[in-house]
Amino acid sequence: MLKVLLIGCGNIAGGFDCGRPAGAPPLTHAGAYTSHGGFELVTCVEPDEARRSAFMQRWGVSSGYAELSGLLVSQDLFDVVSICSPTSSHHHDVLAALTLRPRLIFCEKPLSSDMAQAQDMVDCCQAQGVFLAVNHNRRWDAAVTRVRDELTAGTWGALRCAVGYYNKGVRNNGSHMIDLLQNLLGPLTLLDVGTPMHDFWQDDPSISAQFVAPGGVPVNLHCGHAVDYALFELQLVLEHGLIAMEDGGLKWRVRHAGPSAQFAGYQSLADGQQAPGSYLDTMTNAVANIHAALTCGIALASTGETALAAQKLCESILQRALQPKSGENPHA
Repeated sequence: MLKVLLIGCGNIAGGFDCGRPAGAPPLTHAGAYTSHGGFELVTCVEPDEARRSAFMQRWGVSSGYAELSGLLVSQDLFDVVSICSPTSSHHHDVLAALTLRPRLIFCEKPLSSDMAQAQDMVDCCQAQGVFLAVNHNRRWDAAVTRVRDELTAGTWGALRCAVGYYNKGVRNNGSHMIDLLQNLLGPLTLLDVGTPMHDFWQDDPSISAQFVAPGGVPVNLHCGHAVDYALFELQLVLEHGLIAMEDGGLKWRVRHAGPSAQFAGYQSLADGQQAPGSYLDTMTNAVANIHAALTCGIALASTGETALAAQKLCESILQRALQPKSGENPHA
């Protein structure tokens, strides 16, 4: 049994699983650890007393602390530390967790809103030989892995372009999309950016962007407004058809190219069918990967390095979008 310390007791820590039907796939750290059977949730840290108490009761956690400082003198030992605190606390919490000498830290994304802090977190974990997993959860989505393998194998022929749609901040949901694209297509090179749109976070606008993927493949990123509805979708236009990830990965649609029924000599896309995705299994797969990494030496699917690669692009988008345009007075 791998002992777990969980820092932050909000929705992603355990709240999203409250009230879900029995047997439903877990959506949270606590739910996934509990369902796996190879972990023991022994301690949590949460400054809100009522939230901490409710979390401890719901998940059978034996000890809880308001602050990490109270825990640091307890000399408790943990194999895994889950960081589910607000982004602004990640840097402090990761460095504090390292003093406990865990074997692995599982951190929510983004690592930090500050690139230097994010790099420091990755460097410190590497220096101490501690694994760092980052919850870019579509790296644990079996449907995404299957599409990546098909692209690599050339099953769909040449990739012509990719178009992603997102909202709720370039560092937040945008980092998920950029990480997904780089997982599927390889490293992206930023070409241009659009106008920032503050649709949710005041310090993290949503921004459209243009990239080029390996082989010169054009990649476009477009934004919706978070007030309207949640948006996270991807279309891959390929030589032999079109693959679409819909509703955040809860659904997928595949359309094969074939002879047109109306116009002789033309190829067209079939209607295709929407099929269920495997997004709801990503937390289950994440903790299974973590367990296998610590017990069998299996590689982590999502790491500090992959998260840094996505965040560097996010920061480049922000810097380019927020810098004054030619002829514009930055102090106006």
